[in-house]
Amino acid sequence: MSKIFKWAGLAILAALVIIQFFGIDKTNPPVNAGEEFMALAEPPADIAKLLKDACYDCHSHETEYPWYTNIEPVSWWIAGHINEARGHLNFSKWGAYDAEKMAHKAEECGEEVEKGKMPLKSYLPMHPEARLSDAQRKRLSSWFLALAEQEEGPEAQQGVGEVPSKEDAEPSGEEEGHEHEH
Repeated sequence: MSKIFKWAGLAILAALVIIQFFGIDKTNPPVNAGEEFMALAEPPADIAKLLKDACYDCHSHETEYPWYTNIEPVSWWIAGHINEARGHLNFSKWGAYDAEKMAHKAEECGEEVEKGKMPLKSYLPMHPEARLSDAQRKRLSSWFLALAEQEEGPEAQQGVGEVPSKEDAEPSGEEEGHEHEH
């Protein structure tokens, strides 16, 4: 019986070594400046930083692959996750969306951030810069929801600039009508 475990262990070890030669392609597709979210939506600096830190690794063609993507099969799982995320929302392809889709995506972003669904909890341990404080979460969510309203309006396709202001999103001490999910 111990010979079986020994051979099984060696077979598993050999398989783990062999799969290291089948890593993922870490080349990001090119970014077309005319379609890129930051250029089109013109977010304020604080929003742009939050987006880069919390969203762009999975939802753009600007992924910065961490060290653990050199380990198979972990990298396969991460590559699949990134491809799925880009398929749902890709900030590098924002300009390819029509105004209605932009508004819908912006509204979804606002709701997902507000509810704490994004960034994913599984992403945060290895990416502490992506952790959003309550104030940051409220600011980002409010900004996306304002963007959604603007994309639905007659001035669609124009940047949102400073709407809403940072002061508008500051916590007031009381959160009226805000329910906490448990």
